[in-house]
Amino acid sequence: MTIRSTTGAAVRGWRSAIMLGALSGLALTGLAQAASPRDPSGVWLTEDGKARIRLEKCGAQNNHLCGYAVWLKTPLNDEGKPRVDFRNPDVKKQSRPSLGHQLILGLKPNTEGKYEGKIYNAENGKYYDVTLWSDQPGELTLRGCMLAILCGSQTWEQKSDAAPGQLTGPTNGANGPRADAEWAPKPTAATGAAATTGTAAPTKPGAARPATPKTAGAKPAAPAGTTEAPPED
Repeated sequence: MTIRSTTGAAVRGWRSAIMLGALSGLALTGLAQAASPRDPSGVWLTEDGKARIRLEKCGAQNNHLCGYAVWLKTPLNDEGKPRVDFRNPDVKKQSRPSLGHQLILGLKPNTEGKYEGKIYNAENGKYYDVTLWSDQPGELTLRGCMLAILCGSQTWEQKSDAAPGQLTGPTNGANGPRADAEWAPKPTAATGAAATTGTAAPTKPGAARPATPKTAGAKPAAPAGTTEAPPED
């Protein structure tokens, strides 16, 4: 009796352990799924209404997040000329147009289901730590901090239309924003030599050659089986 009771208790113990392990695995899976960030790709209107920012995936493995100013409420300066990024600490970037510049610099997803990294503020030429996330469709929350002390949050609204003057082309393409060098999209290998240089591609061996044009004034050959009449005297 004692042996049977011990054996039954051991079996029940193993079953409980297996069930607990399965439940723990499901719980961990649920946590991992909950930590996956919502994709915030799209065009967003800043809380102050001064700009529209386009967010899109970037990086070698397309797992970072970049953002560009594709529309400005005031694209011209007091002289009526396009605004430039003259406060940028990088002298080489001080003459670049404010419209189309990159301000969100390859944010990485974290374990909390958010994106974090650096954001550039062209109004003062400073960089800040930023975390952004979307709890519900159509809204994006940003929290920026300087020295981890002065922090502030704002909410952006997603836009599906194109405002007058908005850049709608691909990044680094026609009518599109411009990425910083380290985040520039890699060129595709589909472009051939003819499209790149404008020269004709070499003829492959065995390829049919184009027909030689006929010489002007030459008489057409007589049809097979017929005899050409001699000229009259």
